[in-house]
Amino acid sequence: MIGKLSGRIDYRSDDHILLDVRGVGYMVYCSDRTLAALPSVGEAVALYTDLVVREDLLQLFGFPTLVEKEWHRLLMSVQGIGAKASLSILGALGADGVSRAIALGDWNAIKAAKGIGPKTAQRVVIELKDKAPTVMAMAGQSATPAAVTDNVIEADAPAPQPAPTPRPVALQTNAQADALSALQNLGYSPSEAAAAVAQVMADAPETETSGVIRAALKLMAPKG
Repeated sequence: MIGKLSGRIDYRSDDHILLDVRGVGYMVYCSDRTLAALPSVGEAVALYTDLVVREDLLQLFGFPTLVEKEWHRLLMSVQGIGAKASLSILGALGADGVSRAIALGDWNAIKAAKGIGPKTAQRVVIELKDKAPTVMAMAGQSATPAAVTDNVIEADAPAPQPAPTPRPVALQTNAQADALSALQNLGYSPSEAAAAVAQVMADAPETETSGVIRAALKLMAPKG
C-alpha cells in the first residue's frame, strides 16, 4: 500500500497531478480544494495517499493531512459513495466541514457537494454519525500537512518547505479533539459530545479548549 508520496509536480490537470518521485511518475487524484492549495509545476510537495484497487483499475488519491485521508476512507464505506463522490464532498467542505456536518446531522451541507443528492447525503450522515467522534478526536494530532522528505527529491535543487498550517486551524483542531475527549471522560456519549463540540466550533472556531468545553456543557445541559 502506498501511504505517502513526496516529489515534484510534473503536470497539473483539473482533477489530478503527475508527481515525479525520483524519476517515477505517479498520477494522484485530488479534490478541488487540495489542488488549489498545491504549489506550481516543478515545485516539491508531499501528500498522504490512498490506493483504490478495482478489477481493471488502480488509482491513487492524495490528501494534505491524515485526517482528510481518514475521512475519505470512511466516506467510501457508505453505500453509493465512491472515490469521486468522496473527493467532491471533501472539496466542498474540507475535513473540518465534514466533521461538523456529520456530527450535527446537517445533511444539507453534504448535499451541497457536486453530484451528491439528498438521499445519499442523508445516508452519509446516518451511517457515519457514530464514527465521526473517532476522526474528530484524531484531528489534533493528524491535521499537520504532510512534510516533504528531502531524500526523494533530486539533489540538484533545494526542496521548498511546505506552507505552514495557519495557527488558528491548528488551535481549532486541538481544541476540538481535547474538548471531545474531556466530555467523553465526563460520561457523555461520543455522538452527543461530538454534536455539541461541532456546534460550538461552528459558532466560534477560535475558542480555546476550556471555552469549548464550557459552551458544550451548556448546550447539553437539561432544558427547563
